[in-house]
Amino acid sequence: MLIRRNGFLSRNHQARAHKLLRLSLLGHTNTKQGTEENHDPTSQQIPTEGMFILQKMAASSLSFSLLLPKPPPPLLPFSLRRCHKHLRPSELFTATRNVGGARCSSSTASVATEPAIAAPQEAQKEDSTERIVLPTNDSSEKLLRIRHTCAHVMAMAVQKLYPEAKVTIGPWIDNGFYYDFDMEPLTDKDLKRVKKEMDRIISRNLPLVREEVTREEAKKRIMAVNEPYKMEILDSIPQDPITIYHIGEEWWDLCAGPHVETTGNINRKAIELESVAGAYWRGDEKRAMLQRIYGTAWENEEQLMAYLHFKEEAKRRDHRRIGQDLDLFSIQDEAGGGLVFWHPKGAIVRHIIEDTWKKIHINRGYDMLYTPHVAKADLWKISGHLDFYKENMFDQMDIEDEKYQLRPMNCPYHILVYKRKLHSYRDFPIRVAELGTVYRYELSGSLHGLFRVRGFTQDDAHIFCLEDQIKDEIRGVLDLTEEILLQFGFSRYEVNLSTRPEKAVGDDEIWEKATCALKDALDDKGWSYQVDEGGGAFYGPKIDLKIEDALGRKWQCSTIQVDFNLPQRFDITYVDADQERKRPIMIHRAVLGSLERFFGVLIEHYAGDFPLWLSPVQVRVLPVTDTQLEYCNNVARELKRNGIRAEVWHGERLPKLIRNAEKQKTPLMAVVGAKEVEMQTVTVRSRFSGELGTLEVDSFISRIKDACENRTSL
Repeated sequence: MLIRRNGFLSRNHQARAHKLLRLSLLGHTNTKQGTEENHDPTSQQIPTEGMFILQKMAASSLSFSLLLPKPPPPLLPFSLRRCHKHLRPSELFTATRNVGGARCSSSTASVATEPAIAAPQEAQKEDSTERIVLPTNDSSEKLLRIRHTCAHVMAMAVQKLYPEAKVTIGPWIDNGFYYDFDMEPLTDKDLKRVKKEMDRIISRNLPLVREEVTREEAKKRIMAVNEPYKMEILDSIPQDPITIYHIGEEWWDLCAGPHVETTGNINRKAIELESVAGAYWRGDEKRAMLQRIYGTAWENEEQLMAYLHFKEEAKRRDHRRIGQDLDLFSIQDEAGGGLVFWHPKGAIVRHIIEDTWKKIHINRGYDMLYTPHVAKADLWKISGHLDFYKENMFDQMDIEDEKYQLRPMNCPYHILVYKRKLHSYRDFPIRVAELGTVYRYELSGSLHGLFRVRGFTQDDAHIFCLEDQIKDEIRGVLDLTEEILLQFGFSRYEVNLSTRPEKAVGDDEIWEKATCALKDALDDKGWSYQVDEGGGAFYGPKIDLKIEDALGRKWQCSTIQVDFNLPQRFDITYVDADQERKRPIMIHRAVLGSLERFFGVLIEHYAGDFPLWLSPVQVRVLPVTDTQLEYCNNVARELKRNGIRAEVWHGERLPKLIRNAEKQKTPLMAVVGAKEVEMQTVTVRSRFSGELGTLEVDSFISRIKDACENRTSL
């Protein structure tokens, strides 16, 4: 088996995956039946994967290529990959079974890169599908036990092969497990050796035995095997007795469980060691650098194949690679890590996002703000950021004997705008919004493309309102959030309501009133949600919303937070009906989170194949020969005059020009030959619909405008 550190499939697994997919196309693979969850859609985090679904696809006929004729009904894996862009994101492998043959559906139940496309009538019939539904740690205790035991088996294998290695911790995680070792760096060859040793341990069917010992006994045993990290872990365990799990009589670890009964309960063909990474002990850069081995484990081989295919698809969609291929953005070493350069094409998409965001906010009664990127350090003392957030802030700078600070948040600025004058209760609600760039210190090792950066633009807004207005304002934010997210193709959410933690500011009555208002707003909206008891911020309850992308991954974007802290710190007030000074309620909210991170999510959601209205270049005009170049330039100018983003490419043979446009994922190509010049027309090819025939330029422009207005393809 070839296992690669970069996460690509081994040759064996590629062959096995292709075989499995071929069988799936023929309908010969046994699978579990499952249904798709409605709500399985971070700050700056890479998402947690939700429920992964592998759906078996019958043989399909595809026709989206502009260069190739329709292929015959294929059984080859490449046809499955080519169908991805026509399937709904979370249904990458839909099996569509119809009398008279199978097809690649674009029904309302399986929309992908163009969520708003109205499907053909015949495509809207209900499809019969079978799916492999990958379990999660929450849905399957068996899987959780397998993964936890795999971590122990891997640690045992490593110490058998490398006796000098010191063990630390080895938990289960979303897609598998990992274990951290203090040892020399490992190579791909070393991972192969570890996996083979794991297979031997599993095949021996060794029992896992739980033992309870006193703290002193645990210390003696740890000292006997010279495991200093385990001693530190033991000191952090508050309760007695101490539990130990043994694998046979050869290896043991401090552990609370749970585990499988014997190693034979693990399917060794459903395990893959994925990669090695460096990790600081306890996450502290001043502590030892450890070797972390990541692995994935499943209940059976079929689930592993589905996961590996999902992983390869996620790699294909990686926004860092696509951003470079499509020339959307970059992070320049000369400028510093975590600082994003928006290239012309990426900047166009950003402009569209910002313009859409601003129009919706203005229509919903928000006033736009622009505020400075820097302020006196005293402002951050008042807000409390210097006390509670200093490690995430850049160093202060001296300006004329005063300390200034790059802003990590926009909130204090919006409060200063509120405080510029005395407000009456009649003024409420007051809604202000800003696309404000903030700067936060992140360790270089934690930076990740657009997902974790040091400078980013938040879509920040604050609402100042009365207590009896909280519910209506929250409901308004929920409606606004849905409206914006639907614009960009996100319709599936996971919603969490977090309530008062043990330590909090504000009295019980206002917490109860605010929490009930959030619940009532969610109930009124009709959204299902989970309650995280005690998970709120110290300053107020909150609603967090995660969006589900094309692969079913969940991304924390939207948040709504009631704040009892900053109004008190800044002593903001209003005059009530009795001419008394009262303190208003303050609501923080963001919909997209940050433009950088949301753009990264968009890139991966669409795999760079943006819908027509959002694409940085909507039309590429292509002359058959350079003799048509003048007419092509005239067509492009007319398109631009009508607000359509167009460009002319020439200097190559037409097939290469078309291939290049395909690689750049341009939605529309207008091909111009001698006949088109004579008739004052263009021949149109669409990435989504194939050949559209010959159109007059005015008709072409009109159809593009209608498609963009209705968020559909052409």
